[in-house]
Amino acid sequence: MENKLKIISLTSYSLIILMGQMIGLPFIFWLIFTSFEFGNSDQIFAVLGLTGFVLNFTKYGKPRLGKILSFILMISPIVRRVTEIPIEKFNYLSFQIPLLIFLIVYLIYILKPNKNKKTAYNNGYK
Repeated sequence: MENKLKIISLTSYSLIILMGQMIGLPFIFWLIFTSFEFGNSDQIFAVLGLTGFVLNFTKYGKPRLGKILSFILMISPIVRRVTEIPIEKFNYLSFQIPLLIFLIVYLIYILKPNKNKKTAYNNGYK
């Protein structure tokens, strides 16, 4: 169940569409392209977002603190874009729906108890 939540949240994060002048661009591509665009003020936030995304696939992203850190890193470029550009520019469903799915599912993923966590009960102590 935990892996399904992670897959759904990361997929919806990747499929957030940022509208450009002519076409929309999936958010994961925007992160990749912007992280290599030197001199851009969004570069640091793109790197933070990619770091948070990659953190989900490492052992450091498994504990709850790692999940929270990953969430903060991943949400920082979205917050930056929303505060930088007028909010009316984000009034389209291909941005709102994947963002809402990401927020809800990833927060459930963070709050869901870890089954592999050792407690006194499942170690044989009562």
